[in-house]
Amino acid sequence: MTALAALILAANADPAPALQAEPQQEERCGDRASLHVAVRDDSGLIAMSSATVVLRWTDADRRPVREAVDSDGRLVLCVPRDAGRATLWAEFGDASSEEEHVILVAGYVHAVELRLLFGEIRTGRLIGQVRDARTNRPVAAAEVSVADREEAVETNRRGHFILSGLPVGAYALSVRHLGYAPLTHPVRVTQGLTTDVEIDLTPDPIELEPLVATTARPRRLELKGFYERKYWAELSGGGTFFTAADIERRGPLRITHMIAEAPGVKLGGCNMRGHGCKLYSTRSSIGGSDGGCEMNVYLDGLPVVRGSSRFRSSASTRSYDLSRLGSEFAGQSINDFVLPVEIAGVEVYKGLASLPAEFGGHANRCGIVLVWTK
Repeated sequence: MTALAALILAANADPAPALQAEPQQEERCGDRASLHVAVRDDSGLIAMSSATVVLRWTDADRRPVREAVDSDGRLVLCVPRDAGRATLWAEFGDASSEEEHVILVAGYVHAVELRLLFGEIRTGRLIGQVRDARTNRPVAAAEVSVADREEAVETNRRGHFILSGLPVGAYALSVRHLGYAPLTHPVRVTQGLTTDVEIDLTPDPIELEPLVATTARPRRLELKGFYERKYWAELSGGGTFFTAADIERRGPLRITHMIAEAPGVKLGGCNMRGHGCKLYSTRSSIGGSDGGCEMNVYLDGLPVVRGSSRFRSSASTRSYDLSRLGSEFAGQSINDFVLPVEIAGVEVYKGLASLPAEFGGHANRCGIVLVWTK
């Protein structure tokens, strides 16, 4: 059992061990593995009570974890039974820790210390998906690497991969899989950012050329969990997402008009000059109305437009009191608060069933629109 309990650290981890495995059980986790995460400043002396831990299960098809630590800078997680490996890091404002890679063993407590780097961030990461150019299906077990780096990773069964801790600069990204033409493509790692890479491999290099598209993720959206929710929504059909690139291509005069193009959403209440526009979910209604149910709208996480249902404070629901923002906000349109060119991303959820947990509650039963600025 001791041999199986070995933990793999990132290549650039501190010389002092940041991870430890102990053959004991976390009571609430039963016989499963548990992770005890401590987030500290770069000196290791100060607990960071407002930090967030981000964790991805590298060998299990599960939703990534994004949880805030407690007042002592700690977080305890029970590991799913089908998860054997994880990659995790901490975030605090614009600062983040180095990533740690952990092998998880049932019945063991795995202690992880993450130190936030408040100086200049010198690394970035590549996250992407490899697909078959003909069928558009994910390519599993493809080997992904960058030149001059020993680390190589394999895509999971959905074709996804992560290459982390890469020093800032230009690289030649290499992707190989038996039966497909090998691909080498230039990519650039940006300081402190995640770059998305979409790769289409072709089984016949004579007929098709491999395709690669890269996009650097805005740091603000990544910290707000936008890309994690987008990833899972694409798998489940739980929401509609617009990025800044989508908005730029569409070029709407008012953002409500673009949001209304999402399935199950319609526009209403606009005057002759196009002001006062509201958004309605056609998949929800109150009192049998055929006009749909007016959606609540949030700007950078705060409610700014009240729809058909009221925002109210409650111990059992995560809702908000709009009065603290001023009564003049009621009845206004999101167009009154932000221009399309100022928007980094938009999320559209048309009813209770699709709402993210942090925005759940009966007050949002008509659906919500989340608008994030640049």
